[in-house]
Amino acid sequence: MLNMRSHSKFLPGSARRLAAAGLLALLCLLVLAGCQDKQSEAKATTPPPVEVGVIALHPQAVPLNTELPGRTTASLVAEVRPQVDGIIRERLFREGSEVLAGEVLYRVAPSTYQAEYSNALAALKRAQASLPSSESKAKRYAELIEQGAISKQDFQDAQAVYEADLAAVASAKAALESAKISLDYTEIKAPISGRVEMSDLTPGALVTANQSAPLTTIRQLDPINVDLTQSSTTMLNLRQAIAAGTITVEGKAMTVKLKLENGTIYPYEGTVEFSGAKVDESTGTYTLRAEFPNPDRLLLPGMYVRAIVQDGVFQNSYLVPQRAVGRTPKGEPQALFVNKEGKVEKRILDVRRSYGHAWLVGSGLSDGDRLVVQGSQSVRPGQSVTVKEMVLDDATGELKPAQEPAAAPAAPAAAEGKEG
Repeated sequence: MLNMRSHSKFLPGSARRLAAAGLLALLCLLVLAGCQDKQSEAKATTPPPVEVGVIALHPQAVPLNTELPGRTTASLVAEVRPQVDGIIRERLFREGSEVLAGEVLYRVAPSTYQAEYSNALAALKRAQASLPSSESKAKRYAELIEQGAISKQDFQDAQAVYEADLAAVASAKAALESAKISLDYTEIKAPISGRVEMSDLTPGALVTANQSAPLTTIRQLDPINVDLTQSSTTMLNLRQAIAAGTITVEGKAMTVKLKLENGTIYPYEGTVEFSGAKVDESTGTYTLRAEFPNPDRLLLPGMYVRAIVQDGVFQNSYLVPQRAVGRTPKGEPQALFVNKEGKVEKRILDVRRSYGHAWLVGSGLSDGDRLVVQGSQSVRPGQSVTVKEMVLDDATGELKPAQEPAAAPAAPAAAEGKEG
């Protein structure tokens, strides 16, 4: 069989040109077909963009809450002691009950003090009985001395007797008042309102004035105090942030909530009424005292609690879910975002503190920034992605797909035919 070149020698010139053109066209078709196959293969191997879940961040005013340990203490405490000597005759209260200020708790046998009072009263009357005579004589002698009818010595003697009688009356009144006070002290009264504890003595016991051992103790439980301790470092940071305007304080008193030993939240809010003027050198802490209403007497002195103190408000801050934040090799907090071009970018965050299930970020973010909260392990910075809007449950930290717009309600069905 002859090849084309040798065979073309026997063809006319025009026929040879036509054969060459056909061969060239065939080669072009083969090249184009190969390119199209490669492009199809490339399209088939290119993966679709990865879908990531994002939430939009917005600035907000975030309350600054600090959780501190504390102990409950009675707002008022009074130890009840006798102020006279004697035998307890009666106990007039029920142990563990509520008493009012001025209510009689004990009675000491009053006979001795009643006698002293009666004696003082008699002495006063005796002194008062001689006073009119000496007063009259002093006045009469004052007139006579002006007339020269008596000597100056007689006048002075009459004045001295009158003044002595006045002093005797005043002394008798003071003695009577003292005797009355002692008699009144035989009724031992509650100095404050509150709950009275057990009685350490019973009727028949001998007591002495101002003895060291109290008869009982009264504690005022409503309101009740909570003594808290806070580190001096935390206090210093807070005051500097307030001075710089990073944190604003609303109102004059800081509000406080209580978390009880069983984990429940106390239903009433309190306020900080006192802050210490010095730092404890041994612990590096200082003391705060909060006051709470306690109408149900749920809180008792000595209970351990956790106080949630609202120190102020962070203005224009962002809450970033902790699950979306990682760390650089240097330990810096970082997160992934989707920019306006639909590409992933990495940012270093200015984390101030934890806040529930989130980090509080103060700067470096803008309103509407889209934070990657789902699928971050499958993407890298610079990669194009598609986004799926998510919402975050602030209470639990769980992510859920954003609700789609509600569909228009369907047209009501045709009314059923009437009976009959």
